[in-house]
Amino acid sequence: METQQQRQNSLKSRFSRVCVFCASSPGKSPSYQLAAIQLGQQLVERNIDLVYGGGSIGLMGLVSQAVYDGGRHVLGVIPKTLMPIEITGVTVGEVRAVSGMHQRKAEMARQADAFVALPGGYGTLEELLEVITWAQLGIHNKPVGLLNVDGYYNSLLSFIDKAVDEGFITPAARRIIVSAQTAQELMCKLEEYVPKHFDHDAAPKLSWEVEQTIGS
Repeated sequence: METQQQRQNSLKSRFSRVCVFCASSPGKSPSYQLAAIQLGQQLVERNIDLVYGGGSIGLMGLVSQAVYDGGRHVLGVIPKTLMPIEITGVTVGEVRAVSGMHQRKAEMARQADAFVALPGGYGTLEELLEVITWAQLGIHNKPVGLLNVDGYYNSLLSFIDKAVDEGFITPAARRIIVSAQTAQELMCKLEEYVPKHFDHDAAPKLSWEVEQTIGS
């Protein structure tokens, strides 16, 4: 019978580190909390490290603890002003303090090979949509995954499809988003993702650093 260690050794991922966007609250449904733990376990099984927003409460705490408990490296990037709010109890892994929200997003994006959004609120949506926009502009070609637990993001996906129908988002840009209802299915899709080629010559020559400067 295959052991856990043998299974881990047999899973070769194209990613070294995945950035996870998620809430600093647990949400009302246990499904969200279970999904965060399962995502963390999927990263461990695939020998992938985690970069995230640095909080130790809510879904943030669950996914980071699962990855840390599995023996993988955890990098939390958090603005100094948010540390008293988002970090409670004992933090796990490496915590990197930055000066503000824009620096946080740029640093997480630079460190990651792919992005996954768990259920969350304004902050999670803002991070998710920004990395999608960066992909559209050609700043990166890293996969962007949406963990659509119990259809949580159905209305967002419907809105995006409406924007495609109305000519505000191109069909190619729509395909930037990879979605699935379970962590395992989503990770499989992200592993198979092939970037779409946009007309990057027509886009501004932006970078993580330029975006950071513009934002601040």
